[in-house]
Amino acid sequence: MTTQTTTFEKDLSARQSAKAAHTTTALSSGVTGVDQPAANRGRTSIADVVVVKVAGIAAREIPGVHDMGGGLSRTIGAVRDRVPGGRPNVGRGVKVEVGERQTAIDLDLVVEYGVTITDVAHDVRENVISAVERITGLEVVEVNISVNDVHLPEDDGDHAVADSRVE
Repeated sequence: MTTQTTTFEKDLSARQSAKAAHTTTALSSGVTGVDQPAANRGRTSIADVVVVKVAGIAAREIPGVHDMGGGLSRTIGAVRDRVPGGRPNVGRGVKVEVGERQTAIDLDLVVEYGVTITDVAHDVRENVISAVERITGLEVVEVNISVNDVHLPEDDGDHAVADSRVE
């Protein structure tokens, strides 16, 4: 049996390393040794899901944001929210790309009818950037916002019974 590494094995190893780099980001490489300050001993890494959750919570804090995510993900989320013991998915409608020191964020929003969409987008962008940079220490290079739907006031109630033509 030979101990040479094939090109395929090298490519697989490189792809696995790249995939691992996308799921967790090392913010500080850290050093070892008792002669180093305590704050510098060890390494800090942040998983992508952390950035997703922070951005999702920050976006939902803004008045005028009704929900997040596309139609199918909102439908599945509504079912999940009604299941006993189910928790709301704060990351729904959030996609991130995380590098070593920077991150880019994409948000899918549903806004309330009557709000100025550009104002809501501006407020969401500011709040998300502030929260992610403050909590994670990553620099946010961009926050792209896509408004997928407008929530109408009549969508809240069950008007099908009231509008029925027959008893």
